Amino acid sequence: MLTVDPVTTLSRPALVVTADLVEATVPAPESLRPWLTELGRIPTIRDPAGSFAHVPQAATTIVLRRQESAPRAAFVIGPQTRARYYQPDKPAACLRLRLAPGAVRPLLGVPASALTDRVVRLTDLPGIAAGLAGELNELDADEIFAFLKDQLPQRISEDATRRAQRDILRSAVAALSARPDGRSMTALARELAVSERQLRNLFTAGIGVSPKHFARIGRVRRILSQVRAGTPVGGGEHEPPDATSLAQLAADNGYFDQSHMTADFRTLMGVPPRSFLRGAVPTPSPCRPLDRI
Repeated sequence: MLTVDPVTTLSRPALVVTADLVEATVPAPESLRPWLTELGRIPTIRDPAGSFAHVPQAATTIVLRRQESAPRAAFVIGPQTRARYYQPDKPAACLRLRLAPGAVRPLLGVPASALTDRVVRLTDLPGIAAGLAGELNELDADEIFAFLKDQLPQRISEDATRRAQRDILRSAVAALSARPDGRSMTALARELAVSERQLRNLFTAGIGVSPKHFARIGRVRRILSQVRAGTPVGGGEHEPPDATSLAQLAADNGYFDQSHMTADFRTLMGVPPRSFLRGAVPTPSPCRPLDRI
């Protein structure tokens, strides 16, 4: 059962509420793992205390929006290389189906790179998932996995080459995700018995970002998770972290030094860590318009 109480989810006062912070997730069943990793639910949040942020995400997501007094709709959010800050004009809840590495083309009919930093209607895409949009919009969260277990295996057809490429990509993603200090692309390619060029091409088509950018996004997301989980950040409850704690976060996550971490964080989040943690972020905008394919 997917349920979440956004008040109890917030482990510490937060001036910037992130989508990840209020999302309840369940992993996809084993039979769906080739194509999906998890299903998340973001409840309707009324009057957030500050900005609502979507942090960078190196995955493609099918979003089923449940907005009050409006028809349900299905969108696809591609990999997001920069944080975006919003002030929603209308309360809305949503379900998020996160696609597995290499599953974008089989499900959506385009390479992941065609969706990077874009938001499009699911029905505008040529893949098989577009034909399921109507049914998905009508289902409750607890019904979605059962529906997809019945539908996807009979609709997706992959040859041995495509499955082998997907397996390589999943292994590369697991290796990069497990090492906060990063991995040498040369060593990783050798370990996976592919060339560096082939590895980069697999990431571009199957993930939508390069291996290097995938690792950068992973490290910044890890820092945010550590702070939310209660990793000491120095100062008082509402104060920014001190230099010692930032230096420790940098060391724990494989950065050369604190300035390296700060530069990476600023590039992806739009502001340095101190500013983000005290709520000093870019001016939020209304929900972004849809892109066209």
